[in-house]
Amino acid sequence: MIQFPKPTVEQFFRTYAITDFAVSKDEQRLIFSSNLNGKMNLWAMDLPDTFPYLFAHQNESCSFIQIDPENRYVLAGFDKDGDENHQIYAVPYEGGLPQPLITGDPADKFYFAHLSEDGKRVYYMTSEGNPSFLNARVRNIADKTDTLLNEGEGYPTELAAVSEDEKAFVYLRSSANTYVTGVVKLGEETYSLTPDLEKVHVVFDPVFVDDQTIYFITDYESEYSYIAKFDLKLKEFSAVVTIENESIETVKFNKELAVLYLTSEKGVSDRLYRYDLTSERLEALTLPVDVIGKIHVAASGAVYLLGISGTKPVNIYHSKTGEAWEQLTNNNVLGLNNKDMVEPDVVSYPSFDGMEIEALLFKARPENDNGHTIFWAHGGPQAAERKTFRAMFQCFLNRGYTIFAPNFRGSTGYGSSFVKLVEQDWGEGPRLDCVAGIEWLFDNKITDREKLFLVGGSYGGYMALLLHGRHAEYFKAVVDIFGPSDLFTFVNSVPPHWKPIMERWIGDPERDKERFIKDSPVTYLDGMTKPMLVIQGAKDPRVVKEESDQIVAKLEEEGRDVEYYVMEDEGHGFSKKENEIKVYSMMLDFMEKHQ
Repeated sequence: MIQFPKPTVEQFFRTYAITDFAVSKDEQRLIFSSNLNGKMNLWAMDLPDTFPYLFAHQNESCSFIQIDPENRYVLAGFDKDGDENHQIYAVPYEGGLPQPLITGDPADKFYFAHLSEDGKRVYYMTSEGNPSFLNARVRNIADKTDTLLNEGEGYPTELAAVSEDEKAFVYLRSSANTYVTGVVKLGEETYSLTPDLEKVHVVFDPVFVDDQTIYFITDYESEYSYIAKFDLKLKEFSAVVTIENESIETVKFNKELAVLYLTSEKGVSDRLYRYDLTSERLEALTLPVDVIGKIHVAASGAVYLLGISGTKPVNIYHSKTGEAWEQLTNNNVLGLNNKDMVEPDVVSYPSFDGMEIEALLFKARPENDNGHTIFWAHGGPQAAERKTFRAMFQCFLNRGYTIFAPNFRGSTGYGSSFVKLVEQDWGEGPRLDCVAGIEWLFDNKITDREKLFLVGGSYGGYMALLLHGRHAEYFKAVVDIFGPSDLFTFVNSVPPHWKPIMERWIGDPERDKERFIKDSPVTYLDGMTKPMLVIQGAKDPRVVKEESDQIVAKLEEEGRDVEYYVMEDEGHGFSKKENEIKVYSMMLDFMEKHQ
Protein backbone atom coordinates (compact mmCIF):
# COMPACT_ATOMS: atom_id res chain seq x y z
CA MET A 1 0.00 0.00 0.00
CA ILE A 2 1.05 3.60 -0.48
CA GLN A 3 2.47 5.18 2.68
CA PHE A 4 1.69 8.84 3.11
CA PRO A 5 3.78 11.16 5.30
CA LYS A 6 2.60 12.95 8.41
CA PRO A 7 0.33 15.96 7.69
CA THR A 8 2.34 19.03 6.80
CA VAL A 9 2.07 22.41 8.50
CA GLU A 10 0.47 23.78 5.36
CA GLN A 11 -2.40 21.27 5.51
CA PHE A 12 -3.58 22.71 8.83
CA PHE A 13 -3.19 26.26 7.64
CA ARG A 14 -5.09 25.69 4.42
CA THR A 15 -8.20 26.29 6.45
CA TYR A 16 -9.69 29.69 5.77
CA ALA A 17 -11.01 32.63 7.71
CA ILE A 18 -14.65 33.66 7.36
CA THR A 19 -14.97 36.94 9.23
CA ASP A 20 -18.46 38.18 8.31
CA PHE A 21 -21.46 37.47 6.10
CA ALA A 22 -24.74 39.00 4.93
CA VAL A 23 -27.89 37.54 3.37
CA SER A 24 -30.10 39.32 0.85
CA LYS A 25 -33.66 40.12 1.90
CA ASP A 26 -35.02 37.50 -0.53
CA GLU A 27 -32.48 34.95 0.81
CA GLN A 28 -31.23 34.19 -2.68
CA ARG A 29 -27.68 35.45 -2.17
CA LEU A 30 -25.22 35.03 0.71
CA ILE A 31 -22.06 37.14 0.66
CA PHE A 32 -19.13 36.49 3.00
CA SER A 33 -15.60 37.77 3.60
CA SER A 34 -12.86 35.16 3.40
CA ASN A 35 -9.25 34.61 2.37
CA LEU A 36 -10.20 31.70 0.08
CA ASN A 37 -7.72 32.88 -2.55
CA GLY A 38 -5.04 33.73 0.02
CA LYS A 39 -6.12 37.33 0.69
CA MET A 40 -9.32 38.75 2.15
CA ASN A 41 -12.04 39.31 -0.45
CA LEU A 42 -15.81 39.01 -0.74
CA TRP A 43 -17.27 35.73 -1.94
CA ALA A 44 -20.89 34.81 -2.67
CA MET A 45 -23.23 31.86 -3.03
CA ASP A 46 -26.50 32.02 -4.95
CA LEU A 47 -28.70 29.98 -2.64
CA PRO A 48 -29.64 27.17 -2.58
CA ASP A 49 -26.43 26.59 -4.57
CA THR A 50 -23.52 26.50 -2.11
CA PHE A 51 -20.63 26.79 -4.55
CA PRO A 52 -18.76 30.01 -3.66
CA TYR A 53 -17.60 32.44 -6.32
CA LEU A 54 -15.48 35.58 -6.09
CA PHE A 55 -17.86 38.50 -5.62
CA ALA A 56 -15.65 41.55 -4.97
CA HIS A 57 -11.88 41.74 -5.33
CA GLN A 58 -10.05 44.06 -2.91
CA ASN A 59 -7.35 41.94 -1.18
CA GLU A 60 -8.01 43.70 2.14
CA SER A 61 -9.75 42.97 5.45
CA CYS A 62 -13.47 43.70 5.51
CA SER A 63 -15.18 45.32 8.52
CA PHE A 64 -18.83 44.86 7.46
CA ILE A 65 -21.12 43.69 4.64
CA GLN A 66 -24.55 45.23 4.02
CA ILE A 67 -26.86 44.27 1.15
CA ASP A 68 -29.31 46.87 -0.15
CA PRO A 69 -32.93 45.74 0.56
CA GLU A 70 -33.78 46.26 -3.12
CA ASN A 71 -30.72 44.28 -4.37
CA ARG A 72 -29.22 47.29 -6.16
CA TYR A 73 -25.80 47.30 -4.49
CA VAL A 74 -23.70 45.94 -1.63
CA LEU A 75 -21.78 48.04 0.91
CA ALA A 76 -18.54 46.89 2.52
CA GLY A 77 -15.73 48.37 4.62
CA PHE A 78 -12.07 47.82 3.72
CA ASP A 79 -8.80 48.90 5.32
CA LYS A 80 -5.22 48.88 3.96
CA ASP A 81 -2.73 46.17 4.97
CA GLY A 82 -4.31 45.76 8.40
CA ASP A 83 -4.11 49.45 9.41
CA GLU A 84 -7.80 49.28 10.55
CA ASN A 85 -8.58 52.62 8.89
CA HIS A 86 -11.73 51.12 7.36
CA GLN A 87 -13.62 53.12 4.75
CA ILE A 88 -16.94 52.44 3.03
CA TYR A 89 -17.16 51.10 -0.52
CA ALA A 90 -20.01 50.13 -2.85
CA VAL A 91 -20.14 47.03 -5.06
CA PRO A 92 -22.69 46.28 -7.82
CA TYR A 93 -25.21 43.65 -6.73
CA GLU A 94 -23.79 41.26 -9.33
CA GLY A 95 -20.30 41.80 -7.92
CA GLY A 96 -17.16 43.43 -9.26
CA LEU A 97 -14.55 45.91 -8.07
CA PRO A 98 -15.45 48.01 -5.00
CA GLN A 99 -15.69 51.74 -5.63
CA PRO A 100 -15.25 54.39 -2.90
CA LEU A 101 -18.53 55.64 -1.45
CA ILE A 102 -17.73 57.22 1.92
CA THR A 103 -13.98 57.68 2.13
CA GLY A 104 -11.42 60.34 2.93
CA ASP A 105 -7.85 60.71 4.09
CA PRO A 106 -6.19 57.25 4.40
CA ALA A 107 -5.54 58.01 8.08
CA ASP A 108 -9.25 58.51 8.82
CA LYS A 109 -11.79 55.84 9.73
CA PHE A 110 -15.35 55.49 8.42
CA TYR A 111 -17.46 52.94 10.30
CA PHE A 112 -20.82 51.75 8.98
CA ALA A 113 -23.74 52.13 11.42
CA HIS A 114 -27.08 51.71 9.62
CA LEU A 115 -28.76 51.56 6.21
CA SER A 116 -32.24 53.07 5.87
CA GLU A 117 -35.19 50.80 5.07
CA ASP A 118 -35.36 52.14 1.52
CA GLY A 119 -31.60 51.80 1.03
CA LYS A 120 -31.15 55.48 0.23
CA ARG A 121 -29.31 56.73 3.32
CA VAL A 122 -26.16 55.42 4.99
CA TYR A 123 -25.50 56.27 8.64
CA TYR A 124 -21.89 56.06 9.72
CA MET A 125 -19.27 57.17 12.28
CA THR A 126 -16.00 58.79 11.35
CA SER A 127 -12.77 59.92 12.95
CA GLU A 128 -12.55 62.72 10.37
CA GLY A 129 -12.43 65.98 12.30
CA ASN A 130 -12.81 64.21 15.65
CA PRO A 131 -10.26 61.37 15.94
CA SER A 132 -10.64 60.81 19.70
CA PHE A 133 -14.42 60.82 20.09
CA LEU A 134 -15.87 60.21 16.57
CA ASN A 135 -18.74 61.95 14.79
CA ALA A 136 -21.98 60.40 13.51
CA ARG A 137 -23.14 61.41 10.06
CA VAL A 138 -25.70 60.41 7.40
CA ARG A 139 -25.03 60.31 3.65
CA ASN A 140 -27.83 60.57 1.08
CA ILE A 141 -26.69 58.20 -1.67
CA ALA A 142 -28.70 59.83 -4.46
CA ASP A 143 -27.71 63.49 -4.08
CA LYS A 144 -24.50 62.82 -2.07
CA THR A 145 -25.45 65.32 0.64
CA ASP A 146 -23.89 64.60 4.00
CA THR A 147 -25.27 65.73 7.37
CA LEU A 148 -23.65 65.80 10.82
CA LEU A 149 -25.91 64.05 13.35
CA ASN A 150 -23.79 64.00 16.49
CA GLU A 151 -20.39 65.24 17.54
CA GLY A 152 -18.72 62.95 20.06
CA GLU A 153 -17.54 64.74 23.21
CA GLY A 154 -15.70 63.40 26.24
CA TYR A 155 -15.82 59.73 25.18
CA PRO A 156 -15.63 57.72 21.96
CA THR A 157 -19.26 57.69 20.79
CA GLU A 158 -20.86 55.07 18.54
CA LEU A 159 -24.13 55.39 16.65
CA ALA A 160 -25.56 51.97 17.48
CA ALA A 161 -29.20 51.97 16.33
CA VAL A 162 -31.62 54.04 14.25
CA SER A 163 -35.41 53.81 14.49
CA GLU A 164 -37.35 52.80 11.38
CA ASP A 165 -38.77 56.31 11.00
CA GLU A 166 -35.19 57.64 11.40
CA LYS A 167 -36.18 60.05 14.14
CA ALA A 168 -34.61 58.33 17.17
CA PHE A 169 -30.94 57.40 17.53
CA VAL A 170 -29.14 55.30 20.13
CA TYR A 171 -25.57 56.33 20.98
CA LEU A 172 -23.09 54.34 23.06
CA ARG A 173 -20.42 56.24 24.99
CA SER A 174 -17.31 54.32 26.05
CA SER A 175 -15.25 55.13 29.13
CA ALA A 176 -13.78 51.60 29.18
CA ASN A 177 -14.59 48.13 27.87
CA THR A 178 -16.59 47.62 31.06
CA TYR A 179 -18.15 51.10 31.22
CA VAL A 180 -20.28 51.86 28.17
CA THR A 181 -23.43 53.91 28.68
CA GLY A 182 -26.32 54.23 26.24
CA VAL A 183 -28.56 57.17 25.44
CA VAL A 184 -31.39 57.65 22.97
CA LYS A 185 -31.74 60.98 21.21
CA LEU A 186 -35.14 62.06 19.91
CA GLY A 187 -35.23 65.54 18.42
CA GLU A 188 -33.44 67.83 20.86
CA GLU A 189 -34.06 65.55 23.85
CA THR A 190 -31.67 62.87 25.12
CA TYR A 191 -32.61 60.08 27.53
CA SER A 192 -30.46 57.52 29.32
CA LEU A 193 -31.32 53.89 28.57
CA THR A 194 -30.36 52.88 32.12
CA PRO A 195 -31.40 54.63 35.37
CA ASP A 196 -27.96 55.83 36.52
CA LEU A 197 -25.14 56.72 34.15
CA GLU A 198 -22.71 57.09 37.07
CA LYS A 199 -22.85 53.39 37.91
CA VAL A 200 -20.22 51.37 36.08
CA HIS A 201 -21.98 49.10 33.58
CA VAL A 202 -22.21 48.33 29.88
CA VAL A 203 -24.93 48.83 27.29
CA PHE A 204 -24.64 47.30 23.83
CA ASP A 205 -26.48 45.75 20.87
CA PRO A 206 -29.60 47.96 20.94
CA VAL A 207 -32.48 47.20 18.55
CA PHE A 208 -35.67 49.13 17.86
CA VAL A 209 -38.63 46.73 17.80
CA ASP A 210 -40.82 49.73 16.97
CA ASP A 211 -40.24 53.47 16.92
CA GLN A 212 -40.94 53.73 20.67
CA THR A 213 -39.33 50.57 22.09
CA ILE A 214 -35.67 49.67 22.34
CA TYR A 215 -34.34 46.31 23.50
CA PHE A 216 -30.68 46.14 24.43
CA ILE A 217 -28.09 44.19 26.43
CA THR A 218 -26.73 45.48 29.74
CA ASP A 219 -25.16 44.32 32.99
CA TYR A 220 -26.63 47.27 34.90
CA GLU A 221 -26.66 46.22 38.60
CA SER A 222 -25.95 42.62 37.57
CA GLU A 223 -23.02 40.24 37.45
CA TYR A 224 -24.13 38.87 34.07
CA SER A 225 -25.52 40.77 31.10
CA TYR A 226 -29.22 40.48 30.29
CA ILE A 227 -31.89 41.87 27.94
CA ALA A 228 -33.50 45.13 29.04
CA LYS A 229 -36.11 47.40 27.47
CA PHE A 230 -36.49 51.15 27.26
CA ASP A 231 -39.93 52.58 26.53
CA LEU A 232 -39.34 55.89 24.77
CA LYS A 233 -42.92 57.01 25.29
CA LEU A 234 -42.94 56.34 29.06
CA LYS A 235 -39.18 57.00 29.51
CA GLU A 236 -39.08 53.72 31.43
CA PHE A 237 -36.33 51.09 31.88
CA SER A 238 -37.10 47.43 32.68
CA ALA A 239 -35.27 44.12 32.73
CA VAL A 240 -36.75 41.55 30.34
CA VAL A 241 -34.65 38.37 30.01
CA THR A 242 -32.02 37.08 32.42
CA ILE A 243 -30.29 33.71 32.17
CA GLU A 244 -28.61 32.40 35.31
CA ASN A 245 -24.80 32.45 35.16
CA GLU A 246 -24.78 33.32 31.45
CA SER A 247 -23.99 36.63 29.80
CA ILE A 248 -26.18 37.51 26.83
CA GLU A 249 -23.91 38.73 24.04
CA THR A 250 -26.11 39.30 20.97
CA VAL A 251 -29.75 40.13 20.27
CA LYS A 252 -31.44 39.99 16.85
CA PHE A 253 -35.07 40.92 16.15
CA ASN A 254 -37.51 39.29 13.75
CA LYS A 255 -40.26 41.83 13.15
CA GLU A 256 -42.63 39.50 11.28
CA LEU A 257 -42.66 36.89 14.05
CA ALA A 258 -42.12 39.32 16.97
CA VAL A 259 -39.28 37.23 18.39
CA LEU A 260 -35.78 37.94 19.61
CA TYR A 261 -32.87 35.58 19.00
CA LEU A 262 -30.27 35.71 21.76
CA THR A 263 -26.76 34.33 22.03
CA SER A 264 -25.14 33.94 25.42
CA GLU A 265 -21.65 33.23 26.69
CA LYS A 266 -20.99 30.68 29.41
CA GLY A 267 -17.30 30.19 30.02
CA VAL A 268 -15.68 28.59 26.97
CA SER A 269 -18.83 28.05 24.87
CA ASP A 270 -22.04 29.75 23.69
CA ARG A 271 -25.80 29.13 23.85
CA LEU A 272 -28.65 30.16 21.51
CA TYR A 273 -32.18 31.13 22.57
CA ARG A 274 -35.41 32.39 21.05
CA TYR A 275 -37.62 34.77 23.03
CA ASP A 276 -41.24 35.39 21.99
CA LEU A 277 -42.21 38.99 22.77
CA THR A 278 -45.91 38.14 22.85
CA SER A 279 -45.87 35.07 25.09
CA GLU A 280 -42.65 36.12 26.91
CA ARG A 281 -41.42 32.54 26.49
CA LEU A 282 -37.69 31.79 26.35
CA GLU A 283 -36.70 28.68 24.40
CA ALA A 284 -33.24 27.12 24.22
CA LEU A 285 -32.22 26.07 20.70
CA THR A 286 -29.72 23.54 19.44
CA LEU A 287 -26.36 24.66 18.09
CA PRO A 288 -24.10 23.10 15.45
CA VAL A 289 -21.03 24.85 16.91
CA ASP A 290 -19.38 25.66 20.24
CA VAL A 291 -18.95 29.41 19.67
CA ILE A 292 -21.09 31.79 17.63
CA GLY A 293 -19.44 34.54 15.57
CA LYS A 294 -22.60 36.09 14.10
CA ILE A 295 -26.27 35.36 13.57
CA HIS A 296 -28.67 36.74 10.97
CA VAL A 297 -32.44 36.34 11.26
CA ALA A 298 -34.33 36.55 7.96
CA ALA A 299 -37.88 37.83 7.58
CA SER A 300 -38.96 34.24 6.88
CA GLY A 301 -37.77 33.21 10.34
CA ALA A 302 -34.76 31.35 8.96
CA VAL A 303 -31.55 31.73 10.96
CA TYR A 304 -28.06 31.98 9.46
CA LEU A 305 -25.10 31.48 11.74
CA LEU A 306 -21.34 31.92 11.54
CA GLY A 307 -19.73 29.61 14.07
CA ILE A 308 -16.73 27.56 15.10
CA SER A 309 -15.85 24.64 17.38
CA GLY A 310 -12.75 23.37 19.10
CA THR A 311 -12.09 20.81 16.37
CA LYS A 312 -13.88 22.36 13.37
CA PRO A 313 -12.95 25.56 11.52
CA VAL A 314 -15.38 28.45 11.09
CA ASN A 315 -18.36 27.81 8.79
CA ILE A 316 -21.75 29.29 7.93
CA TYR A 317 -24.91 27.35 8.83
CA HIS A 318 -28.61 27.72 8.01
CA SER A 319 -31.76 26.63 9.83
CA LYS A 320 -35.37 27.19 8.83
CA THR A 321 -36.52 26.89 12.44
CA GLY A 322 -33.45 27.37 14.62
CA GLU A 323 -33.35 23.61 15.30
CA ALA A 324 -32.07 21.46 12.41
CA TRP A 325 -28.94 23.00 10.88
CA GLU A 326 -27.54 22.77 7.35
CA GLN A 327 -23.86 23.59 6.82
CA LEU A 328 -23.55 25.96 3.84
CA THR A 329 -19.76 26.25 3.63
CA ASN A 330 -17.27 23.42 3.77
CA ASN A 331 -14.21 24.84 5.49
CA ASN A 332 -12.15 21.89 6.72
CA VAL A 333 -8.54 20.93 7.33
CA LEU A 334 -6.99 19.68 4.08
CA GLY A 335 -6.97 15.87 4.03
CA LEU A 336 -8.06 15.52 7.66
CA ASN A 337 -11.34 15.34 9.53
CA ASN A 338 -12.66 15.93 13.04
CA LYS A 339 -11.33 12.57 14.26
CA ASP A 340 -7.82 13.81 13.56
CA MET A 341 -8.31 16.88 15.77
CA VAL A 342 -7.93 17.12 19.55
CA GLU A 343 -10.94 18.18 21.60
CA PRO A 344 -9.92 20.25 24.65
CA ASP A 345 -10.62 19.29 28.24
CA VAL A 346 -12.19 22.03 30.35
CA VAL A 347 -10.27 22.14 33.64
CA SER A 348 -9.95 24.51 36.57
CA TYR A 349 -7.36 25.23 39.23
CA PRO A 350 -7.02 27.47 42.31
CA SER A 351 -4.91 30.59 41.88
CA PHE A 352 -2.61 32.26 44.41
CA ASP A 353 -5.54 33.77 46.32
CA GLY A 354 -7.91 30.81 46.03
CA MET A 355 -9.80 32.18 43.03
CA GLU A 356 -10.86 29.42 40.64
CA ILE A 357 -9.44 29.79 37.12
CA GLU A 358 -10.91 27.87 34.18
CA ALA A 359 -8.64 26.69 31.38
CA LEU A 360 -8.60 24.62 28.20
CA LEU A 361 -6.17 21.70 28.11
CA PHE A 362 -5.42 20.18 24.71
CA LYS A 363 -3.52 16.91 25.28
CA ALA A 364 -1.29 15.62 22.51
CA ARG A 365 -2.26 12.11 21.51
CA PRO A 366 0.09 9.42 22.88
CA GLU A 367 1.26 8.41 19.40
CA ASN A 368 2.34 12.02 18.71
CA ASP A 369 3.35 13.25 22.19
CA ASN A 370 6.85 14.75 22.24
CA GLY A 371 6.65 15.45 25.98
CA HIS A 372 6.61 19.25 25.61
CA THR A 373 3.83 21.67 26.52
CA ILE A 374 2.96 25.14 25.23
CA PHE A 375 1.59 27.63 27.75
CA TRP A 376 -0.69 29.92 25.72
CA ALA A 377 -1.66 33.36 27.07
CA HIS A 378 -4.70 34.73 25.24
CA GLY A 379 -5.12 38.29 23.94
CA GLY A 380 -7.57 40.94 25.00
CA PRO A 381 -7.04 40.98 27.92
CA GLN A 382 -10.82 41.36 28.26
CA ALA A 383 -11.45 38.38 26.02
CA ALA A 384 -11.11 34.63 26.63
CA GLU A 385 -9.75 31.42 25.17
CA ARG A 386 -12.81 29.50 24.06
CA LYS A 387 -13.69 26.31 22.20
CA THR A 388 -12.62 27.70 18.85
CA PHE A 389 -10.57 25.99 16.18
CA ARG A 390 -7.05 27.35 15.94
CA ALA A 391 -5.02 25.93 13.08
CA MET A 392 -1.93 26.70 15.17
CA PHE A 393 -3.20 24.59 18.08
CA GLN A 394 -4.19 21.56 16.01
CA CYS A 395 -1.00 21.69 13.95
CA PHE A 396 1.20 21.90 17.03
CA LEU A 397 -0.80 19.13 18.72
CA ASN A 398 -0.17 16.98 15.66
CA ARG A 399 3.53 17.68 16.15
CA GLY A 400 3.29 16.37 19.71
CA TYR A 401 2.88 19.52 21.81
CA THR A 402 0.28 19.65 24.59
CA ILE A 403 -1.33 23.11 24.92
CA PHE A 404 -2.61 24.79 28.08
CA ALA A 405 -4.73 27.96 27.77
CA PRO A 406 -5.97 29.57 31.01
CA ASN A 407 -8.70 32.21 31.29
CA PHE A 408 -6.92 34.32 33.89
CA ARG A 409 -8.67 37.16 35.72
CA GLY A 410 -9.89 39.79 33.30
CA SER A 411 -11.27 37.15 30.90
CA THR A 412 -14.84 37.41 29.67
CA GLY A 413 -17.55 34.84 30.30
CA TYR A 414 -17.22 34.68 34.09
CA GLY A 415 -19.17 37.71 35.22
CA SER A 416 -18.64 41.47 35.24
CA SER A 417 -16.59 41.50 38.48
CA PHE A 418 -14.12 38.96 37.09
CA VAL A 419 -13.56 40.83 33.82
CA LYS A 420 -12.85 44.09 35.70
CA LEU A 421 -10.04 42.51 37.74
CA VAL A 422 -7.48 43.25 35.02
CA GLU A 423 -8.28 46.97 34.93
CA GLN A 424 -5.30 48.93 36.27
CA ASP A 425 -3.73 45.57 37.09
CA TRP A 426 -2.26 44.21 33.88
CA GLY A 427 0.80 42.64 35.42
CA GLU A 428 0.07 41.33 38.91
CA GLY A 429 -3.14 39.31 39.34
CA PRO A 430 -3.26 37.87 35.79
CA ARG A 431 0.45 37.06 35.92
CA LEU A 432 0.09 35.20 39.20
CA ASP A 433 -2.91 33.32 37.77
CA CYS A 434 -0.57 32.18 34.99
CA VAL A 435 2.12 31.16 37.46
CA ALA A 436 -0.44 29.13 39.44
CA GLY A 437 -1.51 27.45 36.19
CA ILE A 438 2.09 26.53 35.40
CA GLU A 439 2.54 25.00 38.85
CA TRP A 440 -0.75 23.12 38.36
CA LEU A 441 0.67 21.62 35.16
CA PHE A 442 3.71 20.42 37.07
CA ASP A 443 1.76 19.17 40.09
CA ASN A 444 -0.55 17.15 37.85
CA LYS A 445 2.38 15.75 35.88
CA ILE A 446 1.04 17.13 32.61
CA THR A 447 4.49 18.41 31.77
CA ASP A 448 8.01 18.42 33.19
CA ARG A 449 9.70 21.56 34.44
CA GLU A 450 12.27 21.35 31.64
CA LYS A 451 9.73 21.01 28.82
CA LEU A 452 7.54 24.11 28.83
CA PHE A 453 7.31 26.72 26.06
CA LEU A 454 5.61 30.11 26.42
CA VAL A 455 3.59 31.68 23.58
CA GLY A 456 1.18 34.62 23.48
CA GLY A 457 -0.26 37.24 21.14
CA SER A 458 -1.35 40.86 21.75
CA TYR A 459 -2.02 41.09 25.52
CA GLY A 460 -0.85 37.48 25.54
CA GLY A 461 2.39 38.70 23.93
CA TYR A 462 2.72 41.24 26.73
CA MET A 463 2.14 38.45 29.26
CA ALA A 464 4.69 36.23 27.50
CA LEU A 465 7.29 39.02 27.79
CA LEU A 466 6.41 39.70 31.43
CA LEU A 467 6.44 36.05 32.47
CA HIS A 468 9.73 35.58 30.66
CA GLY A 469 11.30 38.55 32.44
CA ARG A 470 10.05 37.59 35.90
CA HIS A 471 9.85 33.79 35.72
CA ALA A 472 12.33 32.66 33.07
CA GLU A 473 13.15 29.54 35.09
CA TYR A 474 9.88 27.96 33.96
CA PHE A 475 10.47 28.10 30.21
CA LYS A 476 12.66 26.61 27.50
CA ALA A 477 11.91 29.38 24.99
CA VAL A 478 9.39 32.17 24.40
CA VAL A 479 7.35 33.43 21.42
CA ASP A 480 5.89 36.97 21.54
CA ILE A 481 3.39 37.87 18.81
CA PHE A 482 2.85 41.67 18.68
CA GLY A 483 2.91 42.18 22.44
CA PRO A 484 3.31 45.55 24.24
CA SER A 485 6.73 45.78 25.86
CA ASP A 486 6.51 49.07 27.79
CA LEU A 487 3.29 50.41 29.30
CA PHE A 488 4.57 53.99 29.15
CA THR A 489 5.05 53.91 25.38
CA PHE A 490 2.06 51.64 24.73
CA VAL A 491 -0.49 53.88 26.45
CA ASN A 492 0.56 56.80 24.25
CA SER A 493 0.73 54.92 20.94
CA VAL A 494 -2.75 53.39 20.66
CA PRO A 495 -5.32 54.74 18.12
CA PRO A 496 -6.76 58.14 19.14
CA HIS A 497 -10.25 56.80 19.88
CA TRP A 498 -8.71 54.28 22.32
CA LYS A 499 -6.94 56.94 24.38
CA PRO A 500 -10.01 58.11 26.37
CA ILE A 501 -10.49 54.56 27.74
CA MET A 502 -6.86 53.91 28.67
CA GLU A 503 -7.01 55.49 32.13
CA ARG A 504 -9.58 53.01 33.43
CA TRP A 505 -8.11 50.12 31.44
CA ILE A 506 -4.40 50.50 32.29
CA GLY A 507 -4.01 53.63 34.40
CA ASP A 508 -2.32 57.01 34.27
CA PRO A 509 1.45 56.92 33.53
CA GLU A 510 2.15 59.85 35.87
CA ARG A 511 -0.13 58.95 38.77
CA ASP A 512 0.65 55.23 38.46
CA LYS A 513 4.31 55.58 37.54
CA GLU A 514 5.58 52.96 40.01
CA ARG A 515 3.02 50.40 38.89
CA PHE A 516 3.75 51.11 35.21
CA ILE A 517 7.42 50.43 35.88
CA LYS A 518 6.62 47.26 37.84
CA ASP A 519 4.24 45.91 35.19
CA SER A 520 6.28 46.79 32.08
CA PRO A 521 8.16 43.82 30.58
CA VAL A 522 11.06 46.09 29.60
CA THR A 523 11.80 46.51 33.32
CA TYR A 524 12.89 42.86 33.47
CA LEU A 525 15.38 42.66 30.62
CA ASP A 526 17.93 41.03 32.96
CA GLY A 527 15.54 38.12 33.46
CA MET A 528 14.90 37.50 29.76
CA THR A 529 17.57 34.87 29.33
CA LYS A 530 15.79 32.22 27.26
CA PRO A 531 15.70 32.12 23.44
CA MET A 532 12.98 34.32 21.96
CA LEU A 533 11.06 34.69 18.72
CA VAL A 534 9.26 38.03 18.23
CA ILE A 535 6.60 38.49 15.53
CA GLN A 536 5.19 41.90 14.52
CA GLY A 537 2.94 43.44 11.87
CA ALA A 538 4.43 46.65 10.45
CA LYS A 539 0.99 48.28 10.05
CA ASP A 540 -0.34 47.28 13.48
CA PRO A 541 -2.36 50.25 14.85
CA ARG A 542 -3.05 48.66 18.26
CA VAL A 543 0.42 47.49 19.27
CA VAL A 544 2.66 49.56 17.05
CA LYS A 545 5.87 48.15 15.59
CA GLU A 546 7.99 50.27 17.95
CA GLU A 547 6.78 48.14 20.87
CA SER A 548 8.56 45.12 19.40
CA ASP A 549 11.45 47.13 17.94
CA GLN A 550 12.47 48.47 21.32
CA ILE A 551 12.43 45.20 23.23
CA VAL A 552 14.31 43.39 20.45
CA ALA A 553 16.93 46.14 20.24
CA LYS A 554 17.52 46.06 24.00
CA LEU A 555 17.79 42.26 24.04
CA GLU A 556 20.24 42.34 21.14
CA GLU A 557 22.33 44.91 23.01
CA GLU A 558 22.51 42.42 25.88
CA GLY A 559 23.63 39.69 23.48
CA ARG A 560 20.48 37.58 24.01
CA ASP A 561 19.27 34.90 21.61
CA VAL A 562 16.37 36.68 19.86
CA GLU A 563 14.88 36.24 16.39
CA TYR A 564 12.69 39.00 14.96
CA TYR A 565 10.30 38.79 12.01
CA VAL A 566 8.26 41.75 10.76
CA MET A 567 5.37 41.30 8.31
CA GLU A 568 5.42 44.45 6.18
CA ASP A 569 1.85 44.04 4.90
CA GLU A 570 0.00 43.03 8.09
CA GLY A 571 -1.50 44.76 11.08
CA HIS A 572 -2.74 43.21 14.32
CA GLY A 573 -3.18 39.67 13.01
CA PHE A 574 -3.09 37.80 9.72
CA SER A 575 -5.16 38.79 6.71
CA LYS A 576 -2.91 37.03 4.18
CA LYS A 577 -2.69 33.25 4.21
CA GLU A 578 0.94 33.02 3.14
CA ASN A 579 2.00 35.24 6.07
CA GLU A 580 0.09 33.03 8.49
CA ILE A 581 1.70 29.86 7.14
CA LYS A 582 5.18 31.39 7.23
CA VAL A 583 4.84 32.66 10.82
CA TYR A 584 3.56 29.40 12.27
CA SER A 585 6.15 27.40 10.36
CA MET A 586 8.80 29.67 11.90
CA MET A 587 7.31 29.04 15.35
CA LEU A 588 7.42 25.26 14.85
CA ASP A 589 11.02 25.40 13.66
CA PHE A 590 11.93 27.66 16.56
CA MET A 591 10.46 25.32 19.19
CA GLU A 592 11.89 22.19 17.58
CA LYS A 593 15.31 23.85 17.60
CA HIS A 594 15.03 24.54 21.34
CA GLN A 595 13.54 21.28 22.55
